[in-house]
Amino acid sequence: MNEESVEEETTALTDSSPVPSEKQGPLDAVHGEPAWSPLRWFRMLATELHWSFLYGVVTVYGISQGLGGGIWKVATDYYWKDVQKVQPSAAQVYQGITSIPWIIKPIWGLLTDVVSVSGYRRRPYFVLSGLLGVVAMLTLSLHSKLHVAFALLAMIGESAGMAIADVTIDACGAQNSIIHPALASDVQSLMSFCAAIGGLVGYSISGLLVHAIGSQGVLGLLSIPAVLVFSVGLLLSEDLSPSYSFKQVLEKFLEAIRTMWSTLKLPEVWRPCLYIYLSLALSLNIQEGMFYWYTDSSKGLSFSEGTIGSIFAIGSVGSLLGVILYQNSLKDYPFKSLLFWSQLLLSLSGFLDLVLVLRLNLKLGLPNYFFAVIDEGVSQMVNRLKMIPFLVISAKLCPSGIEGTFFALAMSIENFGAMTSSWGGGILLHMLRVTRTEFGNLWVAILVRNLMRILPLVFLDLAPKSDQSCRILPAELVEGNESFGNEVLVEDGFEMVSLVEDIEIILLVDNR
Repeated sequence: MNEESVEEETTALTDSSPVPSEKQGPLDAVHGEPAWSPLRWFRMLATELHWSFLYGVVTVYGISQGLGGGIWKVATDYYWKDVQKVQPSAAQVYQGITSIPWIIKPIWGLLTDVVSVSGYRRRPYFVLSGLLGVVAMLTLSLHSKLHVAFALLAMIGESAGMAIADVTIDACGAQNSIIHPALASDVQSLMSFCAAIGGLVGYSISGLLVHAIGSQGVLGLLSIPAVLVFSVGLLLSEDLSPSYSFKQVLEKFLEAIRTMWSTLKLPEVWRPCLYIYLSLALSLNIQEGMFYWYTDSSKGLSFSEGTIGSIFAIGSVGSLLGVILYQNSLKDYPFKSLLFWSQLLLSLSGFLDLVLVLRLNLKLGLPNYFFAVIDEGVSQMVNRLKMIPFLVISAKLCPSGIEGTFFALAMSIENFGAMTSSWGGGILLHMLRVTRTEFGNLWVAILVRNLMRILPLVFLDLAPKSDQSCRILPAELVEGNESFGNEVLVEDGFEMVSLVEDIEIILLVDNR
């Protein structure tokens, strides 16, 4: 899911696809379709690139992360609640633990770049990802009395599978963008399109599936996307790479680690990274407490599975609106100004939860479902407006040559902040004795969370003082260090393609 030069890369990832060169001109009007037609992307990429890469993009982003991710979110919430019967505080902590594989994404990126298996650097990792997903989902589905520790381990396995596939398809996309630079933005547009459509469909049908076959049955169905990811490893067209010695591989690992560490020690880098972590960690996540209250039939709103799925689906539209609002109106504002207002709005938007829990919406004549949809949509939109500047900052912190791997490290810091937030929220719910059946102090948890969201403003001086169009890193780091360049590098027979994350896809898909 990245911007490697200062401004051009963000434009390439977020703007509409450019018209191909004259050589590729006929593709621009295939069957008389307009340039923005999704079918045009498929036909163009199918013509210029190998069909197996296109299949991999649709499978990983559209089916596994998009469709499967939406279904996974709702199914796991019900699994912890109805099958494992854990308290909301415990479920909140477990959700944080399952994000650990996303925190160590730089490791997956380095592995796919430097460690080949039987001469292949991409296909084996899709196979591994698919196997992890199938085993994990069938384990959760077929064992009705699975111990919570093994259930958690299975979910970590599924999360690891998704993270590995995500990193690997990004590497494939980066490599194809290097070979076919005129199609780079089309590749990114296709990825984000698949992710967005898959996510909307996934959330829309998730609740209905849980209602029809139960959370375990739905988790079993999620082995199908994993099988498809496995098939990508069998079908992907990839040239054989020569085998390398352990010493060569180790040298590449050490070189990347040294460069990342030297960059991370710069004040221009560690200060924004620290602010990003604190901003996320202090914004406590109590979503599991809200979910348990949404679905409780005696003291909550008694929302059905289908209702929950529709709330999340409509809420995801708010996230897309946040992207559009940023792109059209906010991308030229200074970082500090945007971070200040987005953090403040995040705190204020949290009071919608308080209105809902105290049933004040009924006094205003607004039904619970209608107000919950508004709440979710506004929350998703404000969260997106907060996260986009973080992504832009993270991309601008990447030194030349290891942009992809360092960006993955920056994303790991964000994921670690999100995990800390989830654990902190779980501790808060436990301290306030918010349980499966007792929600008397849920309003207190919401109030504490909203006040905690203001605290990051105290550390706002850590954020970059520049505009979003300006450089953050010293010029020598942006222009130097070509040892891991963005082009295919052949050094002593060693080929490496830097991992390139797609900013827009991160905006459209929730990991962790």
